[in-house]
Amino acid sequence: MKILPSDQIRKIDVETIRKEGISSLELMKRAATAFYNFFVACCPDKEKEILIFAGSGNNGGDALAVARLLHHSGYRVKVYMVDQGSRYSDDCAHNLRRVKAEHIHCTTVRSNDDLLEVGTSGVIIDGILGTGLSREIEGNAAKVIEAINASGLPVYSIDVPSGLFLERKTTLAVKATVTVTFQIPKLALFLPENGDFAGEVRIVDIGLHSEAIAAAQSEMEYAEREAIALLLKPLCRFAHKGTQGHVLLVGGSLGKCGSICLAAKAALRSGCGLVTALLPCCGTSVIQSVVPEAMAMEDPCREYLTEIPYGFHSDAVGIGPGMGQQRETEEAFGAFLARYRGPLVIDADGLNILSRHPEWLSRLSPGTILTPHPKELVRLIGAWRDDFEKIEKTRLLAKRNDLVIVVKGTYSLVVGANQLHVNSSGTPALATAGSGDVLTGMITSLLAQGYRSLDAARVGVYLHGLTADLTRDTIHPLSFMAGDIIEHIGDAYQFVEKRGK
Repeated sequence: MKILPSDQIRKIDVETIRKEGISSLELMKRAATAFYNFFVACCPDKEKEILIFAGSGNNGGDALAVARLLHHSGYRVKVYMVDQGSRYSDDCAHNLRRVKAEHIHCTTVRSNDDLLEVGTSGVIIDGILGTGLSREIEGNAAKVIEAINASGLPVYSIDVPSGLFLERKTTLAVKATVTVTFQIPKLALFLPENGDFAGEVRIVDIGLHSEAIAAAQSEMEYAEREAIALLLKPLCRFAHKGTQGHVLLVGGSLGKCGSICLAAKAALRSGCGLVTALLPCCGTSVIQSVVPEAMAMEDPCREYLTEIPYGFHSDAVGIGPGMGQQRETEEAFGAFLARYRGPLVIDADGLNILSRHPEWLSRLSPGTILTPHPKELVRLIGAWRDDFEKIEKTRLLAKRNDLVIVVKGTYSLVVGANQLHVNSSGTPALATAGSGDVLTGMITSLLAQGYRSLDAARVGVYLHGLTADLTRDTIHPLSFMAGDIIEHIGDAYQFVEKRGK
């Protein structure tokens, strides 16, 4: 699904109205109905009071249309019109007249005194401000938003939480429990610094014209399972281990050889035919006991790596997990990068060493994949003011050096030279030791199987997150371990393949 900025979303609204010969009120009705259908499925209890906060623009019009639908269905609805000192949009004014004509409880909020009757029970629907926000929230609207946030009630925001900027940092916005956004994903909803505002993000179809969406130009995409299904390579009937790709995994050090064991298991579970692990001597017996399907090569040193062969025949290399940052290891890593020209994934200590030697970026093969967590990313690109600058700096690094960068976290970002993909799978269960090592093995496996770098990263990140989604009801997130990711990679493949058929 394309991620689009606010100006393009408005153009698609206009094009939908023009191409389908409908009124803006009809499109508003579609949006309100989609929100209503989602809301009643989540909140079927009609005894709860529904407190609807509406602004003077079209987002307020959506909220008023929702109020009417809920009222007709027997819900106990109270509408609060938030005075913003501006005239009502035509469609908002129309729905406000209908609300009053249908004798729905409606109060205009001009000061804190008008909020005193808001109870401590029920559900809030937020429709004060939409995607057209251009300046900081202040005055009455700011006070209402603060009151909503202080209420402790569940909040469902219509399209976007009121106060959320789509293209720059937000300082004050409604803290939604759920944001029900209309058909087109908005980047701001998926950024870590906006997590407290967006809550759970759900996308609903409102019937925007497909040709208008197709015509919109975007370098950003929200990666869902349908798109991932199209990327999966079928397993050839005559495949054997020699045709499925050979992975070389480089890493491990005294006390940290489990990282390579996890990566090796994950690589094999992800479909490559062969895995060889290069470890210090202390890790050989470990990996051959824990992952008997993998082959092992010993470094002459017992405790850490001192030599990394660049001429070893493999189809992809994953390097860094548990590797350590000893001087000899650093030198071996630099020498390897100067000579190796194949598909490559760099993680963990490989990234930490690389951040100390930015001149080595020029040695990387085109399409090399970096998989930093937030602290490793800071070391690579420097500090950032906000998530928008973080993305800008990451994209610049990727473009300058022809890299693919996986920014790990909730809604992991896969950043290419000219593309940005927001991952849709995963839960907080993935915040566990070894999770990144597993991802390194998965992505390296996909590279070895012949996937393009960007596709390998997209598929690997999605399947990785999907293992947590699929076990949501069977493994408590606090008990979820990296080994659980590996055990459910096959289930993730099956889930995506079935969806794609």
